[in-house]
Amino acid sequence: MQSSHVDALKAKHAGLEARLHEEQLRPAPDISMIQQIKKQKLKIKEELASC
Repeated sequence: MQSSHVDALKAKHAGLEARLHEEQLRPAPDISMIQQIKKQKLKIKEELASC
């Protein structure tokens, strides 16, 4: 069960990375959205490190 949880976290992290990349490519990126995505990614990364 632990590996499925880790896989889900990794998938969520990858999805956030894609959203971050898309936001950064926009002509006028939303800085607050970028910060929010980065915080979410960091939270997931910390949870992965504790697994």
